[in-house]
Amino acid sequence: MKIHFIAIGGSAMHNLALALHDKGYLISGSDDAIYEPSKSRLAQSGLLPTQMGWFAEKITEDLDAVILGMHAKKDNPELLRAQELGLKIYSYPEFIYEEAKEKTRVVIGGSHGKTTITSMILHVLKYWDIEADYLVGAQLTGFDRMVKLSDADFIVIEGDEYLSSPIDLSPKFHKYRAHIALISGIAWDHINVFKTAEDYNHQFSIFLDTLVEGGSITYNEEDVEVKELVSSCERPLRKFPYTTLEHSIVDGVTFIETEEGRVPIDVFGKHNVNNISGAQWICQQMGVDAADFFEAISSFKGAAKRLELVCQHKNIKVYKDFAHAPSKVKASLGAVKEQFDGFKVVACFELHTYSSLNAEFIQQYAHSLDQADEAIVYYTAEALALKNMPELSVEEIRNAFKNPSIEVYTNAKAFEERLHEQISDRTVYLMMSSGNYGGFSFENFETKLVECS
Repeated sequence: MKIHFIAIGGSAMHNLALALHDKGYLISGSDDAIYEPSKSRLAQSGLLPTQMGWFAEKITEDLDAVILGMHAKKDNPELLRAQELGLKIYSYPEFIYEEAKEKTRVVIGGSHGKTTITSMILHVLKYWDIEADYLVGAQLTGFDRMVKLSDADFIVIEGDEYLSSPIDLSPKFHKYRAHIALISGIAWDHINVFKTAEDYNHQFSIFLDTLVEGGSITYNEEDVEVKELVSSCERPLRKFPYTTLEHSIVDGVTFIETEEGRVPIDVFGKHNVNNISGAQWICQQMGVDAADFFEAISSFKGAAKRLELVCQHKNIKVYKDFAHAPSKVKASLGAVKEQFDGFKVVACFELHTYSSLNAEFIQQYAHSLDQADEAIVYYTAEALALKNMPELSVEEIRNAFKNPSIEVYTNAKAFEERLHEQISDRTVYLMMSSGNYGGFSFENFETKLVECS
């Protein structure tokens, strides 16, 4: 097949392009900007566009398909040319489905935890040499790519609820028609698209309607929204509820209680133990029994940017976490406080997403940083301007978080200096963001940890 990618540089898009290139497809692509690691990966495979920008002449009648990324606009000249020629245009979730029609499709959905649960499942399958294709939203240890397409019978997909493409405003996870599905939790997000919580929640109801007749839904029974949603679903689906496994923390190590005895794990936090429970149910449906699952999961070290230990020195640790929604922020902070009893916890949170910078939605963060010994919020006027949003004042932020002791920084240099100047022993720094704090250097911070200890 001959396929052209419009916006080939995206995280999912470039991984899909590489996967199809590995299958022997003829791949071309365009983008107006491509950053690392996409740039190097595409260049290594000979797929990096020679010139940045959009070129209608790249769209020719001999193309079998065009795959359209969310980064493109409706008036993209390459898209317009493809429409003019009547070419088949896919969003990447639509194309994944086309490639996976004959496979057993396993889709992991939810407002939080879906990347981690997907990663856990893939780790267990890899541990036992069980072949499966996949699509996951983070780089995983031991995996070269975030997308794999082969002749495997299973495909495991992280089911994102965000939009499919500029010309297809339905959520990605509606496209996959899962045989085996999971919902980890529901908490209103993406308010630039889903204006109300009801609208957002309804997308998960539609997701259940897309499941293959007689398929299964595994769901977090501890999440009220999820439990009500699945309980009210009248479709002929097998329903498998799960709850957080019994666990304990001994000398800084989390242990899970199983029928085979206590199993130590490398990740921590109640939310991750809950994620493990969901992953176990999915793996069981894929043929992995409980004993084998727990043997494999004990060596799982987490997905990138999900409570990822990025640097440490003696009794000082720094974790990076992708948390940006209120429920994620609270869960990650709670996990660190529980795991590191007796340590000072400095929680840093960057307002970076459209939702987190919205003056109305930011009220959802009330008390989410209360467990921190020191709470710091960072944002910039540039981030607000980029999203065409009105200014936010320091007082608005403190009032929204319902925490008058929060420190607020709007300058990257001042924020970095604050962390460098107040380093103390027995401290855990939790850096929560879907951005990068204006270019914050973890390497420089680690150097400071060594100098100050």
